[in-house]
Amino acid sequence: MKVLFSSNKNPHFETFTEYIERAFRKNGCETLFFENRDFRIPGRIRKRVSYLQQWDVRKLNRRLLDKARAYKPDLFLEAGGWNVLPDTVDALRDMKIKTALWTIDPPRIFEPIAKAAPHYDFVFTGGSEAYEILENFNVKSLHWLPFACDPDVHRPVKVSAEERKRYRCDVCFIGSGGAIYAQRRHFLESIVDFDLGIWGPGWNTLPPHAPLKQFIRGGQIRPEEWVKIFSASKIVFHSHYQDPSGKIPCYQAAPRVYEALACGAFLVVDKQRDVLNIFNPGKDLAVFDDAKELRDLITYYLQHPREAKAIAEKGRKKVVAHHTYRHRIKEILDTVMGV
Repeated sequence: MKVLFSSNKNPHFETFTEYIERAFRKNGCETLFFENRDFRIPGRIRKRVSYLQQWDVRKLNRRLLDKARAYKPDLFLEAGGWNVLPDTVDALRDMKIKTALWTIDPPRIFEPIAKAAPHYDFVFTGGSEAYEILENFNVKSLHWLPFACDPDVHRPVKVSAEERKRYRCDVCFIGSGGAIYAQRRHFLESIVDFDLGIWGPGWNTLPPHAPLKQFIRGGQIRPEEWVKIFSASKIVFHSHYQDPSGKIPCYQAAPRVYEALACGAFLVVDKQRDVLNIFNPGKDLAVFDDAKELRDLITYYLQHPREAKAIAEKGRKKVVAHHTYRHRIKEILDTVMGV
């Protein structure tokens, strides 16, 4: 099968996009990539002038159609859905190309996705909240398809004595720290009396006397570095995005959940609905509901490292056996082909 895969690549490190490309090839597909954020006008200008935004989006869509005509794929898969217009999807279908959308982010900006989704032959949602939203639209074939890991990248690694000294901590967190993650900051501030290490973009915006400032060890890092941090740390903490106003739902299990487990890490994560639907608390990972429960879990498992290690090993076995991107792409291909 020939696949035209539309997504976004980060120039600084591998993401979801590269993992999916690799999974398509491992499933025997010939794959051509299309950059769905390859705009000609800088974003700061497009945000100020709506006409230029519309012009650039239309140009992007024309380039996509040109690539499809030249490549003649059997399947077009769009990851995201913000920038591909409904009439572009219709045009792809007119070329007898099967079309699929995979939504990937919490539905903060969902209007263009909801508008285009009914035009696709198949729609897959990374989170169950997007599934529930799109149930209210005339979507032809709707499926919940959670995120996953890539065991070629996300795996336990050996760390040198120097690396262990640099990365070691009782509790680590790797992820964004911008203002939209107020709840995440709250949870991290509740455990500042532990040996805590924080890496990721956005944390440099903290004021000088912020409680978390002394625990920031680095900014944006590549996967080959953070797998070492996971291997050197006793506990990996993760907290999902939650809308402060409570208006935007987010139930998805973030990619970091699968990635940390695949690294053999003992994961403590907030009580997300999709996490609970996929994993068994106390067997594959640990989940908390509030700051007190987070502190209690960290205290307990630091005192019971063998239990933590046994849980981490079960979590790793589960994601590698059932939750890799190769599994997810096979599910897409089976659905598209009607298997």
